[in-house]
Formats: sequence, C-alpha cells, structure tokens
Amino acid sequence: MVDDSDSKNFRTLVTDAESGLLLFGITPPRLSTAPDRIREITAATLGRLADLDVDGLALYDIDDESDRNPAERPFPYLPTMDPAAYHSEYLDGWDRPAIIYRCVGKYSGDELRTWLRTADPDRVHGVFVGASSKGKPVRTSLSEAQDLRRDTRPELLLGGVAITERPEEHLRLVRKQEAGCAYFISQVVYNADAAKSMVSDYFYGCLERRFTPKPVFFTLSVCGSMKTLAFLKWLGVDVPRWLENSLRHADDTLAESSEHCVATARDLAAFCRKLGMPFGFLVESVSIRKVEIEASVALAGELSRLLGRAGRV
Repeated sequence: MVDDSDSKNFRTLVTDAESGLLLFGITPPRLSTAPDRIREITAATLGRLADLDVDGLALYDIDDESDRNPAERPFPYLPTMDPAAYHSEYLDGWDRPAIIYRCVGKYSGDELRTWLRTADPDRVHGVFVGASSKGKPVRTSLSEAQDLRRDTRPELLLGGVAITERPEEHLRLVRKQEAGCAYFISQVVYNADAAKSMVSDYFYGCLERRFTPKPVFFTLSVCGSMKTLAFLKWLGVDVPRWLENSLRHADDTLAESSEHCVATARDLAAFCRKLGMPFGFLVESVSIRKVEIEASVALAGELSRLLGRAGRV
C-alpha cells in the first residue's frame, strides 16, 4: 500500500480537477453478520486490495429501492452495516482515503450532523445520495443534507451521484456543483455513448457558466452471469442490446464483460482527454460471487496500467 503521506493527495487531486484517479468500491457486510465473520471478510478484502494502486475506497450505503423499480429484485435486498461504522470499527488496516456514501433520506438531520462533525476530513470524504424516487418518504432531503454539510463541516470533501442515462443529467451536476460537490461518481456504465453525452453536456454547460468542471468518476463493473446482468438492468443500468447479446451468447460471460469494461475505459479516457474533461474510474462488483469480485480486482489492476499508474505502489 502507499504510505499515509500519499493518502492525503486525493483532496488536492480532486480540487485541482486532475485526471486519472482510481477508486475501488465495496458494500459493507450484511447487518446480521457476526463480528468475527466481519473481520474475516475485511481481512480478505484488504488482502485483495493490498497490491492495487488506488486513490481511495468507496463504501456504499445500501437502501431499499423497490419504490423505484417494483419488479422483483434479482438479488434480495438485505440491510448492510452503516458504511461509516464499518470504516471506523473494522477498516483501521486501510491507510488510504475512504469515500463514505450516505443515502441521506435514511438519516435524521441530527444523525447526519453528528457524522459530519466526527468525520476526519483528511481520511474521510462523502457522497450524498438522494431519494430513489420522488414519492419516497425521506427524513432528510438531498438539499437539506448539502446545506448541513456546508454549515457544519464545509472542509469535508463532498461528491455527488451521476446517472449517465438520465435526461439533462448535466443540469443536475451543475446544481450539485453549486451546492458544494467537488466530484461526481457515476452509476455503472455499460453504455459509453450515454456517458460521453453526459460529460460533454456538463463540460460545455460549465464553460457557459464560467465554472471549472469537476472530475467525474466512471463506475465499471464486471458481469459474470445472466443473473448479474438482470441485476444491473434492475438497478437502471442501460445495457445496449448488442452488448446484452454478446454477454448472453459468450463462451465466457465474465471474460467478455471484462474486455468490454476495458474497452469502455479506453474510449472514455480518450474522449475526456480530448475534451479536457477531468475524469477517473471506480471499479466495483455488484455480485458477491468470489469469481466476480476477483475479476473486479483484476479489472482495477488493468485500469491502473491503462492510466499509466503502474509502479507507483
């Protein structure tokens, strides 16, 4: 792993709108998991990541999104640990920054305020996620959470979510930037054209407003089975029909999807560099299958080399 002096570069790289940053995303263990088992899972995770040259670890906050999609969830929703608690209680062996997701509607204003006050801004950064649908009851709205952060802990680096397929998403990014977001992390990208359209609209929208565009991290995730593919689509990921056909009929679906992820990364990196748009990547596995998790780690290593980061650890 990199030493602690390097770990603090993430803030500078983001605020300076640098390109080529790399993150790895994980979901905390299930809430019902026994402490000894949590420690085993954590040790295995840190072991996998030990040799990866990444700038930070994203910890997801899982919420029930059945209000957004009433169709049966391919993988059942099971509550997971609070990512902030998981980080503070079990990830002391991780010496790089942690990006803590907050589905803000789950928390009261007091709960968010307490977390903001106690978080170490040198080690912890945030991503605020709004409600999964307009009709979902929330305890704190996204705008209220953004105001809380501004008033309580403005030095805590804040990120926002980007849904590349959503119409006029660039306008939402501009509003989030005005509310204090210093970077954005996309939903899983399987349609590179949609991602390019979003960042192009955002880039030129910023120029029109005389803003400096903030870095966008494109999330890439491997797909090793038709059930994983169904889950990606349930989450709202746009998988073009030609790609779905390729994955469905491939001799090795996991290898096919990994190749596609690398090709997508090359495409997006070249596009952003030509445009002058700051960018990075986040790699995750939406499946808990060991083979898909290990393939995601291998993908992160490949992206590290693609970004010219090899040899930094």
